[in-house]
Amino acid sequence: MTTAMARLLPRARRFLRRRTRVLLLLAGWSLLESAHTFLGGYGLAKALDQGFLAGHTGVGLAWLGVTALAVVVGGLAGRGVFRGLADLVEPLRDGLVRRVVSRSLTQAVAHPARAADSAVVSRLTNQTEIARDSFAGLVLIARSFVFTAAGAVLGLLSLAPQLLLIVLPPLVAGLLLFLATLRPMAARQRVFLQADEDLSTQFGAVAEGLRDVVACGAQQQTAARAYGLIEDEARAARQLAGWAAVRCLALGLAGQLPILLLLVTSPWLLRQGLTPGVVLGALAYLTQSLLPALHTLMNALGSAGTRLLVVLDRLTTGPGPDPESTTAPDPETTTAPAFTTPPDPSPQVPVPPGGPGVELRAVTFAYGPAAQPVLHDLDLTVEPGEHLVVVGPSGIGKSTLTALVAGLLAPGHGEIRVAGRPVRARSGPDPSLLRVLIPQQAYVFSGTLRENLLYLCPDGASAPALEASSDAVGLDPLVRRLGGFDAPLDPGALSQGERQLIALGRAHLSPAPLVLLDEATCHLDPAAEMRAERAFAERPGTLIVVAHRITSARRADRILVLDGVRATCGTHDELLGRSALYRDLTGSWQPEAPERAEQISAKSRYLG
Repeated sequence: MTTAMARLLPRARRFLRRRTRVLLLLAGWSLLESAHTFLGGYGLAKALDQGFLAGHTGVGLAWLGVTALAVVVGGLAGRGVFRGLADLVEPLRDGLVRRVVSRSLTQAVAHPARAADSAVVSRLTNQTEIARDSFAGLVLIARSFVFTAAGAVLGLLSLAPQLLLIVLPPLVAGLLLFLATLRPMAARQRVFLQADEDLSTQFGAVAEGLRDVVACGAQQQTAARAYGLIEDEARAARQLAGWAAVRCLALGLAGQLPILLLLVTSPWLLRQGLTPGVVLGALAYLTQSLLPALHTLMNALGSAGTRLLVVLDRLTTGPGPDPESTTAPDPETTTAPAFTTPPDPSPQVPVPPGGPGVELRAVTFAYGPAAQPVLHDLDLTVEPGEHLVVVGPSGIGKSTLTALVAGLLAPGHGEIRVAGRPVRARSGPDPSLLRVLIPQQAYVFSGTLRENLLYLCPDGASAPALEASSDAVGLDPLVRRLGGFDAPLDPGALSQGERQLIALGRAHLSPAPLVLLDEATCHLDPAAEMRAERAFAERPGTLIVVAHRITSARRADRILVLDGVRATCGTHDELLGRSALYRDLTGSWQPEAPERAEQISAKSRYLG
């Protein structure tokens, strides 16, 4: 890790020197944004001492008003901060992309007989985006901490210089201790990741060659090798946990100890002539400004900082132009996608007659802070009343997408709106009245068939509507076999397909204008599946289907293909020309090879 830092620091300095104007602009907006930090404690102290405690309520309210105004000004300055951040971050991403492409072409020319480097796709997409996002987060958080700390220290100095004697020593000591943990923590993280990769490689090799291991009588040697790798990973994990404990100690020393010292020394400060307002203002600086900023900084440097260092080292090692090369476009003349603050939630809007529209804006989701994103910067718009089918390999994120649209999961980044409202809005109507999600494993409970079908109808449904939905999805044969809608159900006595038919009837009968079917027909035969999907396509509203057969995709208005690298959306004919994965799934990419076409046709019947 030390070698990586030595390689990257000169390049980082050159990159930043070329963008001095952007850095100055970013600093100016940050200074304006941090004005509320200074006034947060200073204004509170003056409001108490010169206003409320002195019997002048108007003066106290005026100081609070000035403090509130500073918060508004800081929010407006935040827009300039994000514009400056975009001018700093996007050139880095562009330079990394140029370097990856140049290095790949250089390798192809030097070794024309060698197979293409399949990792270049990951470097061009996933790794460059990790570098961009991590760099943006670090710049944003480090900038915020520097100016927040400066505003708080200046505020403490303006209130009473002796406050700095209490606050600064533990703050500086904690920061120094934290900085001392960065290098060994990063080294332990790399050792842990390497041990995990070695263990996975060993298990994969053993699984593939298990017969050979047994035939050669090498079970004990193979087991010993595996146990050794397990112990290596456990040892690395323990070392990593030890340094994480030191980091927690640093956070407590820098963030919590100043508060404790201020409270303990409050009687002494009051005897020194300080007023209650000054003490309360100092406490506000610590709890509302310094401690949150410090906590965010330590977490970001400890996770995103290490990740950025590793990714940049991988992307910049080897031949190719530097990301800060003079051939890079000038950020002052290049239009870069601007970082924008999240839009304010829109007020509740009526659901369109054709059903609610669904909009995803730069949605990213991962199952854990250290996991690779399942969905990354996904933009998607589903028009009201549209029938969209989602296809892709198993585990690519199709079910995750439906759970996000249903509001069961929250995106790590981005925004999801249904009918113009945030999908996880705290106010508004019951979500079950707006959307219904039917997963692969259908839920059927003990009770009557009627109760199961009316489960999503809080106001009930008429007998004709119940019969129409039952007929539409193909549930009538099961209704007759069970003995009518009032027949009791034993979920254990039903097949998977019968449970899915009941769940489909329940969703079809519900008032929700948005229906999400996550492989909800996978246990039905093709004819029953076609009937059920046709029923939902003819039902008023918007329909999103995760398909497991290619025939489902052919019946949709549009198709979304998820392949782990990007999302491609279009009609069937459009995707045949734009998506290699979709051509593979439909089996039409190589019609002249009958055996291969037959294999792909068999594969295309099961997309999930």
